[in-house]
This record gives sequence, structure tokens and C-alpha cells, in this order.
Amino acid sequence: MTDLSVFPINQKWPAQRPDVLQLYSLNTPNGVKVSIFLEETGLDYEPHLVNFEAHDQLSSAFLSLNPNNKIPAIIDPNGPNGKPIELFESGAILIYLADKTCQLVPASAAERYETIQWLMWQMGGIGPMFGQLGFFNKFGGKDYEDKRPRDRYVAESKRLLGVLNQRLEGRAWIMGDTYTIADVAVFPWVRNLIGFYEAGDLVGINDFPNVIRVLDVFLARPAVKRGLLIPSR
Repeated sequence: MTDLSVFPINQKWPAQRPDVLQLYSLNTPNGVKVSIFLEETGLDYEPHLVNFEAHDQLSSAFLSLNPNNKIPAIIDPNGPNGKPIELFESGAILIYLADKTCQLVPASAAERYETIQWLMWQMGGIGPMFGQLGFFNKFGGKDYEDKRPRDRYVAESKRLLGVLNQRLEGRAWIMGDTYTIADVAVFPWVRNLIGFYEAGDLVGINDFPNVIRVLDVFLARPAVKRGLLIPSR
């Protein structure tokens, strides 16, 4: 059995099953990418809640795993060459797990890189822009009298939704008939934009019927329903 006691994070979140993948997360759009992947593929894992309200992400234990103090992060005791591996950044974790399991990523090299391209698009565009819009629409930014910052992120979010809507025209998923890590990365953010951030009307979500269509199919998947609740708060 792998000894995870050498990892400082184990002092705050002790592993009950140290022989399986350890997930340190919160069910935010970035956090659920990994839990949804794990539920979709059936890879055994143990989830640990990183409570932002208690500032767990700033603890020395968590920073020992991710110095960038963001979720999710993992320890896989069965990493490359049979040795444990620590990873943070949701996109990097998805690529690692897809390669490890040979699931949710196309087998052909060209389609694999195209999938990663859309994953990077989410990380560089959808995530940051939707997140900023959420701040200016629902949180502290909503009280700013100057609405130009909010409107900037509204416009960029609309543009990104237009890109996604066009990509999904005539396609079941971002990569066509194949459900991949690109979908796992993108659609939790779309869900958050129109749900938690309450910005559906602001971005005119009904102008993007392909996005709505695929989002509904995504949210109906049993593994997605489970993954959205892991780790439970």
C-alpha cells in the first residue's frame, strides 16, 4: 500500500484509502471538471473538501500541494512508473487522467490535439471571462456605478458563446459524436454562467440554441449529476 504520510497535505486531509487517487476540491466549475471525469470513467478515488469559507486553500497543507492556492489538485499514488504524482490545474489533471485511462480523449493524434485545443480555449477564455462577468453581475462588482467593466465581460462572454454555438452546429459534442474532456471542461462553466452567476438574460443565452441543447444533454448524464455534487459541501 502506498504511504501518503510523506505528503504534508495528508496531515490535514488524511487518506482513508491511500491506494486510490486523492482529489482535493470544491464543487465549483473548475473543481467539478475532475469529479465529473472520475465519475464518467469509474476510476476509483477519494474526495476531500477544500472549504473556501474556512480558507482551507490558504493552509500550509494545501499550499504544499498547490502553491497557487486553487482547486482542484490531486495525488495519484499510482502515477507514472508506479510512483505517486501530484498535480494541480484542472486542465493538466484532465489531460493526465485521460491519458491514464485512455478515456474521454480521441485515440488519433490529430483529434487528441484538437480536443486539447478546445480544452485550452475553455481555460484561457470561457473560465476567466465568465468568472469576471460573475463578479460584476452578482458579487462586489455589481455595486460599481460605472458599468463599462461589466459590459466588457458581457460582450466577451457573448462572443465566446457565439464561438461555441457555431462549433456545435450539426454536432452532438464539441468534437462531434465523441464526448471528451473538452465538454467536461466547458459545460460546467456554461451552467454556472446562467445558474449561479444569474447572467443568462444578460448574455442573451437564448440566442445560442446549440449551446443550450448540448448543455441540457450534458446535465442529464448520470455521471455529471453525481460529479456536480462532489465533494459535497
